[in-house]
Amino acid sequence: MLSRLLTGAAGFSWPGQGVRLVSWRIILRWRLVYRISAVPHEGPFWDAVEGRVPLPAAAVTLGWELVAVDPDEGTIEVAFTATDAFLNPAGVVQGGFLAAMLDDTLGPALVAGLDPGDFAPTTDLHVQFLRPARPGRLLGRGRVVRRGRDVGFLAGELLDGDGVVVAVATATVQIRPRMLG
Repeated sequence: MLSRLLTGAAGFSWPGQGVRLVSWRIILRWRLVYRISAVPHEGPFWDAVEGRVPLPAAAVTLGWELVAVDPDEGTIEVAFTATDAFLNPAGVVQGGFLAAMLDDTLGPALVAGLDPGDFAPTTDLHVQFLRPARPGRLLGRGRVVRRGRDVGFLAGELLDGDGVVVAVATATVQIRPRMLG
């Protein structure tokens, strides 16, 4: 089946080796979905995602796991594991953890498509909590709404295990060339 997906894919290379082909074709690598992209898989985001360096400590704390990413479209899906350590006295996930999960979803939607060494720190994050979140797997979906030369506008949501939206967010980020290298 994979050979059928790659038929006629001149210039194809595997993710992690600088994928250059732009196409609608999708490949599966481990449990991740990569859209074959013109964006090279280089830089700190891709190094962490592909296991060349450890994930940032905050991402590890949140149980961050890449599910799908499309740098050309500016979209991402990320799973998190909300543990009992995240609970507030009411027995639901404390809102600060949900906000951190949303921040760690929205930012990578843009950062995955930046040049190696570029970064986009969040300058504003607006979160709306729609319903209580329980411990377990939560899915973050993020997208780039608009990207300029210096500023990006992002949006996304966090869903519980039943697919119900528990929180939504918008963010503004400042795009900083060569901030990480």
